[in-house]
Amino acid sequence: MKLLTYITLFSFIGLTIISCKKERLLTDANASLNINRDTLQFDTVFTSTGSITQYFTIVNPNKQKIQISSVKLMGGATSAFKINADGTPGPSINNIEIEASDSIYVFVLVTINPNSANLPFVINDSIQINWNGNTFYKHLQAFGQNAHFLRNKVIDANTTWNNDLPYVILGGLQVDTNINLTINPGVRIYSHADAPFIVDGTLTINGTKQDSVVFRGDRLDEDYRDFPGSWPGIYFRETSKDNHLTYAIIKNAYQGVIAYNPSSNANPKVTLSQCIIDNIYDAGLLGVQSSIKADNCLISNCGNNVAIALGGNYNFTHCTMATYSSVFINHKNPVLFASNALKQNNQVTTSSLNATFTNCIIWGEGGTVEDEIVTDKQGTNTFSVTFDNVLYKVKNDPPNTLFTASLKNQPPVFDSIDVSRRFYNFHLKAGSPALNNGKATGLLTDLDGKPRSNGLPDLGCYEKQ
Repeated sequence: MKLLTYITLFSFIGLTIISCKKERLLTDANASLNINRDTLQFDTVFTSTGSITQYFTIVNPNKQKIQISSVKLMGGATSAFKINADGTPGPSINNIEIEASDSIYVFVLVTINPNSANLPFVINDSIQINWNGNTFYKHLQAFGQNAHFLRNKVIDANTTWNNDLPYVILGGLQVDTNINLTINPGVRIYSHADAPFIVDGTLTINGTKQDSVVFRGDRLDEDYRDFPGSWPGIYFRETSKDNHLTYAIIKNAYQGVIAYNPSSNANPKVTLSQCIIDNIYDAGLLGVQSSIKADNCLISNCGNNVAIALGGNYNFTHCTMATYSSVFINHKNPVLFASNALKQNNQVTTSSLNATFTNCIIWGEGGTVEDEIVTDKQGTNTFSVTFDNVLYKVKNDPPNTLFTASLKNQPPVFDSIDVSRRFYNFHLKAGSPALNNGKATGLLTDLDGKPRSNGLPDLGCYEKQ
């Protein structure tokens, strides 16, 4: 019995010794930690708005637990960067233990204070990591940009925006009734996720080929810069009138350009000239009983490129409407949908529809769509949808429409499409059936500002030179 007791006692002591040995901290100066040596970089961050949180890991590859003496932000409490290591905020975190073959996360956030710099500027700092007499520096770098910040802004006097600083919209912006907002060449507008651009008055965009006016979301970090649905879109409401958008680029919104209700005068509510609407999660261009005129426009890779509801008046000339299914947007809706009806609260309302498409390309690939043009006529109102000299893709021609001198199901042969790399060049290659198949319209230049043929122009927004 005593022998058994001794054996048990010695076994317990042995296990305790082994356990203590296993729990003992590794203090050898040669003990290594795995830390990525690359600089942690933040793309353009607008002053005072902050950024996403990025992180890196510190891995203990050893067979014993190791203690990090400190993880220290060298810029201290006044740094533009903030850190959190293993759940504890900085600027200095001490005595962090990492189990054998385990790791911790170090999270980094940057907020840049406004200054007078007009151009992007570079903010640098570093994180010092100390263990067992060793020191490692993780470098941090952020590109900052000062801007005009507009939060829940109502523009109630005629206003002009110039290209001095970007405009960052937080919470939304409204152009009041009978007020004109003019945006001059080269202006960049960045909207937050909660910030619709609402026009109850008039929006005039004076972009040029060299200096387009760009609307996009304010998340410019790599994971989000090309994410569709990152801001709400531009909305032209009931009292809005005489809107002219020239060389505007609208991208990455939930909806692109939305026009509600008829114009209050004989002019189109929205006129788009040489504009690009791209990578929109829902409708790129939506008209609800409204009036839109578009020429030399590219509307690409949207959930529904062009949607018309409850009728209205629409004229599209030399426009390319094309969508390819991607990891961001599954092509499951037609490129063009036109209806004279709208169902609300289980009631269907109808109105007259007049829509003309001339020298356009209407095309989609991938996904589940068979008919890239879908029309819906209800009631007895006027329903006139005509296609003159267009290249289009359908399994069945839509009813109640008229096609003249058009090309059905002939691939347009775009210059270069690489969905995996998200590279889309919608210029036309030699041999494209869209070449020299248009009709004279009076438009003398294309989206690039290059001259169109005096005789038979090409279809779509680009003229092959």
